[in-house]
Amino acid sequence: MTGESGAAQLRIDRLLVYLRFARTRSAADALIAARAVRRNRQHVLRGSEAARIGDVLTLAVGSTVRVIQLVKLPVRRGSPTEALSHYREVDGDTLDPKGQNAIGASPVPGAGPGDPEDIW
Repeated sequence: MTGESGAAQLRIDRLLVYLRFARTRSAADALIAARAVRRNRQHVLRGSEAARIGDVLTLAVGSTVRVIQLVKLPVRRGSPTEALSHYREVDGDTLDPKGQNAIGASPVPGAGPGDPEDIW
């Protein structure tokens, strides 16, 4: 749980399980592979990436997007109430100064407004 730099950290796939956003590490890896998880505005590419206290995670879960900030790192998967004590929900009024954005569709290169690629 502590990396080479001495700062507390946890694998992001394990963190998603401990915080009850995924039931298993395989399910967490599927979320990551679907590009449904961002850490500090960057897509998470591997489940082995480290999450630290203070990181902002953006998760596309079901039909909703949740933005959370890690307050402390869990040591195990506990009850839902215990999981809630490890993060806080971030709403639009309290986003970081750099403008942490929710997950949205990435722009299609070369597509202008009104192009067929813009239509879902």
